[in-house]
Amino acid sequence: VETCKLNGVDPQRYFTDLLTRLVNGWPNSRIDELMPWCWASAGEQTSSAAA
Repeated sequence: VETCKLNGVDPQRYFTDLLTRLVNGWPNSRIDELMPWCWASAGEQTSSAAA
């Protein structure tokens, strides 16, 4: 949760998306793409006003 906050990511949105992707068969070879800092850089971050 704190790592999400440090990267400007809404923890609830992140974990919802993360769990959905994992349940739907996200490949182990691409697991690094699901880290909060990668998720944020992919345009999934929230606005800074939500902080």
